Parts: sequence; C-alpha cells; structure tokens
Amino acid sequence: MADFGKAYEKTLAFEGEYAFDPDDPGGETYRGIARRFNPGWEGWKTIDRTKRMAGFPENLESIGPLQTAVRKFYKQHYWDRFQGDMIASQEIANELFDASVNLGVTRAVTFLQTALNVLNRNQSSYPDVAEDGLCGPKTLEALTRYLQNDPVEYLLKVANILQGMHYIAIMKKSPTQEKYARGWLDRIDIGPHPRA
Repeated sequence: MADFGKAYEKTLAFEGEYAFDPDDPGGETYRGIARRFNPGWEGWKTIDRTKRMAGFPENLESIGPLQTAVRKFYKQHYWDRFQGDMIASQEIANELFDASVNLGVTRAVTFLQTALNVLNRNQSSYPDVAEDGLCGPKTLEALTRYLQNDPVEYLLKVANILQGMHYIAIMKKSPTQEKYARGWLDRIDIGPHPRA
C-alpha cells in the first residue's frame, strides 16, 4: 500500500515557503496552505507571532511544531480524504496527493475516475465508476482491477492530461494566472511510453 511520507516529500518540493502574492486567489500562503481558504489552520498563530521576529520568513523552516502542523494538515485534508493508505500503487497515490493539494481532492479524484472509465475497454475490465470525486469502494476496486491488467503509466497520462487541460482553462479565463504556468506544468508528468 502507498506511503504518505513519500507522497508528502514529493509534493512539498513544489509548495513554496511563505508567500503573499496579490494575484494568488489564496492570498497569504505557507507551504501551499492558503490562509483565505484555511483561516482556522493552527499554523497561522505561529506564523503571525514569528512575523514580529528578525529573520522572518526564513526562520519559519526551523520551527518544528509548525512543520509538524503542515504535515498533519496535508495528511488530514488531502491524503485521508482520498484514502491514500488504501491505494495499491505509490505512483497513483503520489499523483492523487499532488493533484489534490493543487486542485482539490474532488477534482483530483474525478480525474482518476475519468481515466479509469476511458481506459476500461467499454466496461470489459470492470464496471465504470461514478465521476463524483469521491474515492469510495467502487473506485478503489476499479483501480485495483485496472492495475492487474494495464500499466500504471496510461492511467497517469490520462489524469495528467486532464490536469493540464484544467490549467489551460484557468489561464484562458484569467490571464493574470499565466505567471503560474511553468510551476503548474512542472507538476504534470506525462512520462515515458509504458512499453519503452
């Protein structure tokens, strides 16, 4: 089964440290946790106290309880919501976790469900799953059955294509978001051909 720590380390490499970008809909953020969307997160109290100290924001990285709070937040709000511990493939769990952090759990799981359905050979491998963004028993069963017959790379490619299409739609709707394009594209890994 997948390991949260491996997914967390990979995703945290994409999430910046402290930032307050006026073009970011989340406003003030730390390690990708947006204050506007998560005003009750316990880490904001520590960050607000630390703002008055010399060395801010670099000194945040050395505050152990703050780093523990970040890890706890990511596990509770993302990994646990899509049942990461029940995912048989570390690669799929990594993808779901990173996409969840960047796009929300519902959208990330929906992308996985869409990928499972379009790669289903007209339901000859398993019944199609509802594309509802909920990672329940039917989605987990379809994923298990998919992985018994096909390489993980195809599933990852479809999910990443959907993720890329989502980013393009955001930028077309709001050109101020184009400055994030390269960072978003770094999160998409189409990968090699499965038979290469």
